[in-house]
Amino acid sequence: MTSVEETTDNTAGSGPSGYAAARLRLLQEESRSGPSRRSALAALTDDWLRAQFATAVGETGVRGAALVAVGGYGRAELSPRSDLDLVLLHDGKAEPRALAALADRLWYPVWDLGLALDHSVRTPGEARKTAAEDLKVHLGLLDARPVAGDAGLLAGLRTSVLADWRNLAAKRLPQLHDLCLERAERAGELRFLLEPDLKEARGGLRDVTALRAVAASWLADAPREGLAEARRRLLDARDALHLVTGRATERLSLQEQTPVAARLGLLDADALLREVYEAARVVSYAGDVTWREVGRVLRARAARPRLRGLLGTRGAAPERAPLAEGVVESDGEAVLALAARPDRDPVLPLRFGAAAAQAGLPVSLHAVRRLAAQAKPLPVPWPAEAREQLITLLGAGEPTVAVWEALEAEGIITKLLPDWERVRCRPQRNPVHTWTVDRHLVETAVRASELTRRVGRPDLLLMAALLHDIGKGWPGDHSVAGETIARDVAARVGFDAQDVAVLGVLVRHHLLLIDTATRRDLDDPATVKAVAEAVGSPGTLEVLHALTEADALATGPAAWSTWRGSLVADLVARVAAVLRGAAPAVTELEIPTTDQERLAVEALRTGEPVLALHARQEEDAVGVELVVAVPDQPGVLPAVAGVLALHRLTVRAAELRSLELPGRMGEVLVLRWRVSAEYGSLPQAARLRTDLVRALDGSLDVPAKLADREAAYPRRRGVVPPPPRVAVVPEVSSLATVLEVRAPDAVGLLHRIGRALEAAAVRVRSAHVSTLGANAVDTLYVTTVDGKPLDPADAAALAASVESALT
Repeated sequence: MTSVEETTDNTAGSGPSGYAAARLRLLQEESRSGPSRRSALAALTDDWLRAQFATAVGETGVRGAALVAVGGYGRAELSPRSDLDLVLLHDGKAEPRALAALADRLWYPVWDLGLALDHSVRTPGEARKTAAEDLKVHLGLLDARPVAGDAGLLAGLRTSVLADWRNLAAKRLPQLHDLCLERAERAGELRFLLEPDLKEARGGLRDVTALRAVAASWLADAPREGLAEARRRLLDARDALHLVTGRATERLSLQEQTPVAARLGLLDADALLREVYEAARVVSYAGDVTWREVGRVLRARAARPRLRGLLGTRGAAPERAPLAEGVVESDGEAVLALAARPDRDPVLPLRFGAAAAQAGLPVSLHAVRRLAAQAKPLPVPWPAEAREQLITLLGAGEPTVAVWEALEAEGIITKLLPDWERVRCRPQRNPVHTWTVDRHLVETAVRASELTRRVGRPDLLLMAALLHDIGKGWPGDHSVAGETIARDVAARVGFDAQDVAVLGVLVRHHLLLIDTATRRDLDDPATVKAVAEAVGSPGTLEVLHALTEADALATGPAAWSTWRGSLVADLVARVAAVLRGAAPAVTELEIPTTDQERLAVEALRTGEPVLALHARQEEDAVGVELVVAVPDQPGVLPAVAGVLALHRLTVRAAELRSLELPGRMGEVLVLRWRVSAEYGSLPQAARLRTDLVRALDGSLDVPAKLADREAAYPRRRGVVPPPPRVAVVPEVSSLATVLEVRAPDAVGLLHRIGRALEAAAVRVRSAHVSTLGANAVDTLYVTTVDGKPLDPADAAALAASVESALT
């Protein structure tokens, strides 16, 4: 079967090769794109099928038939690889054999060109009956359009199908809504996906079609502003995707985003995603408003007969319950009071949003649009009431999200906070992140609202949550850029100079606690001292602690756990002591727990490694804790890491400590690992110990075994990750040299790091392993054999050798 794009015949005409050549020329026209190309492609296809139909009718003698386009082809919006959705309508008078011959003469040329075809042969009565039984067929027929033959057959069918759709709206629309919800659950939300399905995901092209169907019911209509432009953007992106891939795909995969962006004339893949996300946001918002209106109308219809029985022919006006000054509840929505005057009350938009969120109510589309059109700008700095209403809105919890997005959709948020425009719909390519930047900021405020009882300044916590990533719209370190923006926004909102300074510190250092706790040695006095100097005061530390947790919880499931929380809490306790005036404790060795001490004593007594597996009690913990105690000797880190990799154990986190027990001769290395099985169940501790003994005495060749495994199970090809990077982190420890390794998480990564360090004859004082999604960030505190930090030249050489070993 020859595809259209492979056809070389340049002869225009009614035959398949002539159509293929004309189609190819059309798709290659650089000047023709978007709606113009889609409609031209549909018209070209119409002409070809019309000619095919005329020839087929002449050969078969069938009369009383029509060729009808439905679905996307019916809407005349053919993308380069779109299916052709066709129905052969007939009046039922033709002989079955002749009708079958007519269908074959229509369908086979389409297949011969390599085009996908969705086809059926029905009488108008059969089509109407099938539509009544199948919602998807009914939806397709709503866009039916005649291509060739007896147009009267379709005219009657369209009239009856539309009448059925309107008469059955109370039944059909809830079914359609359920279909949309099920599809969203399956495909996700387009505006938050790194590889979105342009058609199936929520906010995609299927939802646009569903909104058209709702409008056709005459029961409700979608907000029109921006919807046609959003649909055009999504269709343009799909066209470019089809042309780049040569396939009928709807998924905008990572490797296709750059060429698709180039074809659309956009700067880069991020610009493409942002444009797609903005379109999806418009569609999703229109869907929310429309389906809420559908529900309201259907509830009103259901209640109308009962009300008529109680009240006679006159209905009752919906009750209006006050929520705040100028804001009332009516029919399940927050609306403006009759006496509200947005043009005289500049705080009203914030008061309206805060009242709706606090009451857990959706906001009226009409009210939001009136506020957007008439609201008087706030003075700068804002009055105290405006600032308080913003904090109230942010502190309302989950209802904040829907209210914020409604205000944002109509441009109110950007008017209040102009810097918001930079982060609106901005993608985050780190797979750990669930949301776009703007939604992540709102989600962080939602999480922070649950922690306000823990801090003395909940207003600063909520404001910092909203602003902590505001610098991601600017080049460079987003924390540094964000500090400047946050200070400007805080002053604009009306915080005093002292609070502005605190908010600047919170935004500048919002990653400080989590990064330090998971990647630095907390027993090193320099670590705690550096954090205390950056934070500055106990009150700021208190808010920063809550902000850290809220930020991580709003990032995604991989960013926070009870274990990470305990590390951060330990760091906060140490920093708080320093801020109260205590000197940072110089702790060369960790005080062992009872269990660790028992294992260490046993390791010294036997001269061999001992280990214990402990199930973690926290509900959100991933994997189990493995504690290994080994008499201090060369090769411990790579040996243990290699054995874990051989047993298909994924290292989620690791800490290494050298312990010297009172009254005992010799040191013991205690390694605490948090591990989970790659698949299947965890291995027995005895098997792990046996292999560890063999790895340490050299009878188990760990590198060879890992190489055999990697050869047997090669990794799938995909997006090539950036190469590993190993850097010396200066001035964070007075006791050791700190290396930070950033690399794709891979089998045996820590084993290779350990071997490189052993080859360099350095001693690992502690190791801190952190895995986020597909990336690992491992921090190692190393010293010379006699326990001193490396000089700068040796440290740089060590970093280069480790990086070389990983590359």
